[in-house]
Amino acid sequence: MHQLGANYRGMPSLASSARRLLVISIVARLPLTTLSIGLLDHAQHLTGSFAAAGAVSGAYAVALGVGGPWLGGLVDRRGQRAVLLVSAGAAALLLAIIGALPVGVPVSVLLALAAAVGLASPPVGACLRALLPGLLPDAAAARGAYAVEAAAVELTWVAGPPIALGLGALWSTGAALALGGAALLIATSVFACDPASRSWRPDEEAARAAGGSLTSPAMRTLVLVLGSIGVLFGAVEVAVTAAAGAQAGAAAPLLALWGAGSLIGGTLAARLGGGPASGAGLALMLAFLAAGHLALAAAGSLVALGAVLLVAGAAIAPTYACVYAMVEQAAPAGTVTEAFAWLATAAGVGAAIGAAAAGALADHAGPQAAFALAGAAGAAAVLVTMLRAAVLPSTRQEPRWAA
Repeated sequence: MHQLGANYRGMPSLASSARRLLVISIVARLPLTTLSIGLLDHAQHLTGSFAAAGAVSGAYAVALGVGGPWLGGLVDRRGQRAVLLVSAGAAALLLAIIGALPVGVPVSVLLALAAAVGLASPPVGACLRALLPGLLPDAAAARGAYAVEAAAVELTWVAGPPIALGLGALWSTGAALALGGAALLIATSVFACDPASRSWRPDEEAARAAGGSLTSPAMRTLVLVLGSIGVLFGAVEVAVTAAAGAQAGAAAPLLALWGAGSLIGGTLAARLGGGPASGAGLALMLAFLAAGHLALAAAGSLVALGAVLLVAGAAIAPTYACVYAMVEQAAPAGTVTEAFAWLATAAGVGAAIGAAAAGALADHAGPQAAFALAGAAGAAAVLVTMLRAAVLPSTRQEPRWAA
């Protein structure tokens, strides 16, 4: 699919290169997890309106969903280094500008700048996932790496928002955004200048379809699956917060247990060969994911809720690992980075839908109804996978580029 295998034949310690890139990418993505809440916090400070702040954060999220596949497509055509450096530089500059805006700035200015940040946010995660198979010895090792990566990303989402809010409280909301932009630029630049990223070359011989990666039935199936999983995630986040109720401080440790479960599951999957390697295996893992999150509705106390979240979360990283490992075979030639970006967009859009729907359900029927929505979204992912299993590739076979 791409020339990574050719670029790195004979190069020593490919696995160590993968580990190094994974660590760098996690550091680079940590600032990205601070931006949504950071923009919300800063916009509220500047406007005095939570409604305006929510709109600013929403504009960023929508633009991020649009910009990811667009930048991913540019990477597939132009290579990683230039796209990552330019997009990270633009995002850092925009965040510094937003951070320097005065109180009373028009909301329209904030909306435009926040949307521009979303469009410019560098697709570091998609670039890493496109590189990993070429840096590892076989498909099982790639699935294991995807499992570890998915688990590690959970930790960034646990740590990122508190960091943004803490910096905003201790320093200023504008300084927190500017600092996040600087960290994003530095870490992304280190990633882009790594030999593996710098040497990655697009597949010049690939005949790219006009519709990009979504012309593939397998990719459309994976997008639907991750969209459903996104609904599950968004619903659970809202439902856990609603279940905590007056004990508002309990929501954070509960969600941390959820992330810890994913970390445990990802570690186990990596040790056991990387998890499922077929459509049938993915359906089975999704069934476990759905059942575990549906069981949250029956938790009778916060202690029980935490225990079930830990167990249910164990299916998250292995599920992502299976989906990511399929992309090398599922995406049309020359579109692999764009394909990974579409998966991130699908999960993000699904999470927004799930959060909105779960909020309405929690208000009218309590958190149990929101947890039931999460279980139903997981069941929908299972159904899609079972109905479309024939178009999904097996990741036991070698990626196309290895030939």
